[in-house]
Amino acid sequence: MKITSDWHIHSRNSCDQACMAVADLVREAAAKGIEDFGLTDHIHTPYNLPDLERSREEYDSVAPSPRFHFGVEASVVSKWELDQVAAGAVAKPVYGVRRGGPAGADLALGLTRDDIARFGIEYVVGGTHWPMYVPYERDAIIREFHRQNLFLAQHELVDIVAHPWWWHGHWRGDNGMFEAEPWFDDFGHIPTSMHDELAATVVEHGKAIEINPGAILLNPGYPERFKEQYLEYLAGLKARGVRLSIGSDCHSQHYSIDFPTVETLLDRTGIRTEDLWTLPPR
Repeated sequence: MKITSDWHIHSRNSCDQACMAVADLVREAAAKGIEDFGLTDHIHTPYNLPDLERSREEYDSVAPSPRFHFGVEASVVSKWELDQVAAGAVAKPVYGVRRGGPAGADLALGLTRDDIARFGIEYVVGGTHWPMYVPYERDAIIREFHRQNLFLAQHELVDIVAHPWWWHGHWRGDNGMFEAEPWFDDFGHIPTSMHDELAATVVEHGKAIEINPGAILLNPGYPERFKEQYLEYLAGLKARGVRLSIGSDCHSQHYSIDFPTVETLLDRTGIRTEDLWTLPPR
């Protein structure tokens, strides 16, 4: 297979450590043979909307081609934390409110249809990034991440469910590796029934699921056995009729994704270029 599209890329306007200039992205994507792609800086809550405004301004400044699109990555948050942010209860809630909420809080996105119209957003990547006030215990985290993935798969504003079963932060060892919890010692800790339910929901609602090179397949902190199991998972999604997209999740100063290695990995799954989700030129 040949990767010619990328629908998950961050610029220096994103609220995290992303640091790439949009003009550099355009030039370097062309050098890598990426023909159809999109900018997707983060939004967690409305506190991040000024970042999105800067992202749109820089995107417009490069006179984007019809094959370079403006998107957004929206995190799952809770209705409780949106209320907290709106009330000014938290100083500088760059990442929303990660503690203190009710377990099992009602889920939400910090993005509205009005925001999509205001910024000219062409597509939305929705991501599960953190548990919503549940214990840091394997089974609780698995249930919570599945709940959030299903929420994204049914949300009217979401087009792509980002990096299912990505994990960061808690449980990283001193060597920088994730070796056990929540699913890195054996991806089989996640019940097959959850994979079946997510796939069926994605297909029913016409969404795509992201293949993420940067955060998962090439992540140096993830064990090789997990990556092999994840490739089997992707093949299983394809067999269940799920449409898949490529999302590098690039946060670097330069567009340095090792696409040839990813192509070799995906060749083993039976996923082909023509299977991948894409947007038509504007």
